[in-house]
Amino acid sequence: MIKRYSGKNLDDTLAQVAKEKGVQVSELTYYVVEEKKGILGFGAEVTLEAYALNDVSLFIKTYLEKFFSHFDQEAEIGVDRQGEVFKVLINASNNAILIGKAGQTLQSLVSVVRSATSSEFKRRFVINVDINNYKVDRYEKVRLMAARIAKQVQRTRITATLDPMPNDERKVIHQELQKVRNIKTESEGEGPKRRLKIMFDKQKN
Repeated sequence: MIKRYSGKNLDDTLAQVAKEKGVQVSELTYYVVEEKKGILGFGAEVTLEAYALNDVSLFIKTYLEKFFSHFDQEAEIGVDRQGEVFKVLINASNNAILIGKAGQTLQSLVSVVRSATSSEFKRRFVINVDINNYKVDRYEKVRLMAARIAKQVQRTRITATLDPMPNDERKVIHQELQKVRNIKTESEGEGPKRRLKIMFDKQKN
Protein backbone atom coordinates (compact mmCIF):
# COMPACT_ATOMS: atom_id res chain seq x y z
CA MET A 1 0.00 0.00 0.00
CA ILE A 2 1.13 3.55 -0.63
CA LYS A 3 1.72 5.63 2.50
CA ARG A 4 2.72 9.25 2.99
CA TYR A 5 5.96 10.17 4.70
CA SER A 6 7.42 13.53 5.71
CA GLY A 7 10.94 14.64 6.57
CA LYS A 8 13.36 17.53 6.44
CA ASN A 9 14.61 16.61 2.96
CA LEU A 10 14.19 13.98 0.28
CA ASP A 11 17.25 11.87 1.13
CA ASP A 12 16.42 11.66 4.84
CA THR A 13 12.80 10.81 4.13
CA LEU A 14 13.69 8.07 1.65
CA ALA A 15 16.18 6.62 4.12
CA GLN A 16 13.42 6.57 6.75
CA VAL A 17 11.02 4.77 4.40
CA ALA A 18 13.64 2.23 3.31
CA LYS A 19 14.51 1.42 6.91
CA GLU A 20 10.83 0.93 7.82
CA LYS A 21 10.26 -1.40 4.88
CA GLY A 22 13.56 -3.24 5.23
CA VAL A 23 14.71 -2.48 1.67
CA GLN A 24 17.34 -0.38 -0.09
CA VAL A 25 16.45 3.17 -1.14
CA SER A 26 16.97 2.06 -4.76
CA GLU A 27 14.09 -0.41 -4.35
CA LEU A 28 11.57 2.34 -3.59
CA THR A 29 9.18 4.01 -5.99
CA TYR A 30 8.09 7.44 -4.78
CA TYR A 31 6.22 10.61 -5.72
CA VAL A 32 6.90 13.97 -4.10
CA VAL A 33 3.54 15.33 -2.94
CA GLU A 34 4.67 18.59 -1.34
CA GLU A 35 7.96 20.36 -0.72
CA LYS A 36 8.46 23.35 1.59
CA LYS A 37 11.71 25.26 1.23
CA GLY A 38 11.64 26.90 4.68
CA ILE A 39 13.60 30.02 5.67
CA LEU A 40 17.36 29.84 6.17
CA GLY A 41 17.09 26.11 6.40
CA PHE A 42 14.43 26.13 9.09
CA GLY A 43 10.95 24.74 8.49
CA ALA A 44 11.97 22.83 5.36
CA GLU A 45 9.89 19.71 4.78
CA VAL A 46 9.20 17.23 2.01
CA THR A 47 6.16 14.96 1.84
CA LEU A 48 6.11 11.97 -0.46
CA GLU A 49 4.23 8.79 -1.24
CA ALA A 50 6.40 5.69 -1.47
CA TYR A 51 6.20 1.94 -1.81
CA ALA A 52 8.34 -1.13 -2.48
CA LEU A 53 7.38 -4.09 -4.65
CA ASN A 54 6.63 -6.16 -1.55
CA ASP A 55 3.86 -3.64 -0.83
CA VAL A 56 2.33 -4.52 -4.19
CA SER A 57 2.34 -8.21 -3.30
CA LEU A 58 0.67 -7.44 0.03
CA PHE A 59 -1.94 -5.24 -1.64
CA ILE A 60 -2.87 -7.94 -4.15
CA LYS A 61 -3.19 -10.59 -1.43
CA THR A 62 -5.22 -8.32 0.88
CA TYR A 63 -7.46 -7.15 -1.96
CA LEU A 64 -8.32 -10.71 -2.98
CA GLU A 65 -8.91 -11.80 0.60
CA LYS A 66 -11.43 -8.97 1.02
CA PHE A 67 -12.93 -9.81 -2.37
CA PHE A 68 -13.62 -13.41 -1.41
CA SER A 69 -14.77 -12.59 2.12
CA HIS A 70 -17.31 -10.17 0.64
CA PHE A 71 -18.90 -13.13 -1.15
CA ASP A 72 -18.47 -15.33 1.92
CA GLN A 73 -16.10 -17.68 0.10
CA GLU A 74 -13.05 -19.41 1.52
CA ALA A 75 -9.89 -19.16 -0.55
CA GLU A 76 -6.17 -19.79 -0.12
CA ILE A 77 -4.21 -17.01 -1.82
CA GLY A 78 -0.51 -16.90 -2.52
CA VAL A 79 1.45 -14.21 -4.35
CA ASP A 80 4.82 -15.06 -5.85
CA ARG A 81 6.90 -12.15 -7.15
CA GLN A 82 9.60 -12.53 -9.78
CA GLY A 83 11.06 -9.09 -10.37
CA GLU A 84 8.10 -6.91 -11.33
CA VAL A 85 5.91 -9.86 -12.38
CA PHE A 86 3.34 -11.07 -9.85
CA LYS A 87 1.93 -14.60 -10.02
CA VAL A 88 -1.20 -15.12 -7.93
CA LEU A 89 -2.21 -18.65 -6.98
CA ILE A 90 -5.76 -19.22 -5.72
CA ASN A 91 -7.40 -22.35 -4.40
CA ALA A 92 -11.03 -21.78 -3.44
CA SER A 93 -13.97 -23.89 -2.34
CA ASN A 94 -15.63 -23.50 -5.77
CA ASN A 95 -12.77 -23.38 -8.26
CA ALA A 96 -14.90 -24.42 -11.25
CA ILE A 97 -17.32 -21.50 -10.77
CA LEU A 98 -14.46 -19.02 -10.38
CA ILE A 99 -12.80 -20.27 -13.56
CA GLY A 100 -16.02 -20.14 -15.56
CA LYS A 101 -16.68 -21.35 -19.09
CA ALA A 102 -13.42 -21.35 -21.08
CA GLY A 103 -11.83 -19.40 -18.24
CA GLN A 104 -13.95 -16.29 -18.82
CA THR A 105 -14.75 -15.66 -15.14
CA LEU A 106 -11.07 -16.06 -14.26
CA GLN A 107 -10.15 -13.57 -16.97
CA SER A 108 -12.62 -11.06 -15.51
CA LEU A 109 -11.06 -11.56 -12.06
CA VAL A 110 -7.63 -10.89 -13.54
CA SER A 111 -8.89 -7.62 -15.05
CA VAL A 112 -10.37 -6.52 -11.71
CA VAL A 113 -7.15 -7.25 -9.80
CA ARG A 114 -4.99 -5.50 -12.38
CA SER A 115 -7.26 -2.45 -12.40
CA ALA A 116 -7.33 -2.16 -8.61
CA THR A 117 -3.55 -2.52 -8.34
CA SER A 118 -2.87 -0.01 -11.11
CA SER A 119 -5.22 2.47 -9.46
CA GLU A 120 -3.55 2.07 -6.05
CA PHE A 121 0.05 2.37 -7.27
CA LYS A 122 -0.51 4.67 -10.26
CA ARG A 123 1.19 2.31 -12.70
CA ARG A 124 0.61 -0.99 -14.46
CA PHE A 125 2.06 -4.29 -13.33
CA VAL A 126 2.18 -7.73 -14.93
CA ILE A 127 -0.21 -9.76 -12.77
CA ASN A 128 -1.05 -13.35 -13.67
CA VAL A 129 -3.77 -15.16 -11.75
CA ASP A 130 -4.25 -18.93 -11.68
CA ILE A 131 -6.91 -20.95 -9.89
CA ASN A 132 -5.99 -24.48 -8.80
CA ASN A 133 -3.37 -24.64 -11.62
CA TYR A 134 -6.06 -24.19 -14.29
CA LYS A 135 -3.79 -21.93 -16.35
CA VAL A 136 -0.85 -24.34 -16.12
CA ASP A 137 -3.00 -27.14 -17.54
CA ARG A 138 -4.61 -24.79 -20.05
CA TYR A 139 -1.26 -23.56 -21.37
CA GLU A 140 -0.14 -27.14 -21.96
CA LYS A 141 -3.34 -27.90 -23.90
CA VAL A 142 -2.91 -24.70 -25.92
CA ARG A 143 0.70 -25.63 -26.79
CA LEU A 144 -0.31 -29.11 -27.96
CA MET A 145 -3.19 -27.67 -30.02
CA ALA A 146 -0.92 -25.06 -31.61
CA ALA A 147 1.71 -27.66 -32.55
CA ARG A 148 -0.95 -29.91 -34.10
CA ILE A 149 -2.52 -27.09 -36.13
CA ALA A 150 0.91 -25.80 -37.22
CA LYS A 151 1.72 -29.21 -38.73
CA GLN A 152 -1.60 -29.11 -40.57
CA VAL A 153 -0.82 -25.65 -41.94
CA GLN A 154 2.66 -26.78 -43.02
CA ARG A 155 1.07 -29.62 -44.97
CA THR A 156 -1.89 -27.78 -46.52
CA ARG A 157 -0.54 -24.20 -46.61
CA ILE A 158 -4.03 -23.05 -45.59
CA THR A 159 -4.29 -20.42 -42.82
CA ALA A 160 -5.97 -21.59 -39.60
CA THR A 161 -7.93 -19.03 -37.58
CA LEU A 162 -8.42 -19.96 -33.95
CA ASP A 163 -11.32 -19.08 -31.66
CA PRO A 164 -10.98 -15.89 -29.59
CA MET A 165 -8.76 -16.37 -26.53
CA PRO A 166 -7.14 -14.26 -23.79
CA ASN A 167 -3.90 -12.41 -24.44
CA ASP A 168 -1.83 -14.73 -22.24
CA GLU A 169 -2.93 -17.81 -24.21
CA ARG A 170 -2.22 -16.11 -27.54
CA LYS A 171 1.21 -15.24 -26.20
CA VAL A 172 1.84 -18.91 -25.34
CA ILE A 173 1.08 -19.86 -28.95
CA HIS A 174 3.22 -17.05 -30.38
CA GLN A 175 6.15 -18.30 -28.30
CA GLU A 176 5.50 -21.97 -29.06
CA LEU A 177 5.50 -21.43 -32.85
CA GLN A 178 8.09 -18.69 -33.03
CA LYS A 179 10.83 -20.99 -34.31
CA VAL A 180 8.68 -23.46 -36.22
CA ARG A 181 9.69 -23.75 -39.87
CA ASN A 182 7.37 -22.10 -42.43
CA ILE A 183 4.93 -20.97 -39.73
CA LYS A 184 4.08 -17.45 -38.55
CA THR A 185 1.36 -16.21 -36.22
CA GLU A 186 -0.66 -13.03 -36.20
CA SER A 187 -3.42 -11.65 -33.97
CA GLU A 188 -6.50 -9.89 -35.33
CA GLY A 189 -9.68 -8.38 -33.91
CA GLU A 190 -10.32 -6.25 -30.85
CA GLY A 191 -11.06 -6.90 -27.18
CA PRO A 192 -12.70 -10.22 -26.31
CA LYS A 193 -13.01 -11.04 -30.04
CA ARG A 194 -9.26 -10.90 -30.62
CA ARG A 195 -8.06 -14.16 -32.13
CA LEU A 196 -4.92 -15.69 -33.56
CA LYS A 197 -4.09 -16.88 -37.07
CA ILE A 198 -1.53 -19.56 -37.84
CA MET A 199 -0.21 -19.02 -41.37
CA PHE A 200 2.18 -20.65 -43.82
CA ASP A 201 5.31 -18.60 -44.51
CA LYS A 202 7.53 -20.07 -47.23
CA GLN A 203 10.32 -17.59 -46.46
CA LYS A 204 10.67 -18.68 -42.84
CA ASN A 205 13.16 -21.51 -42.46
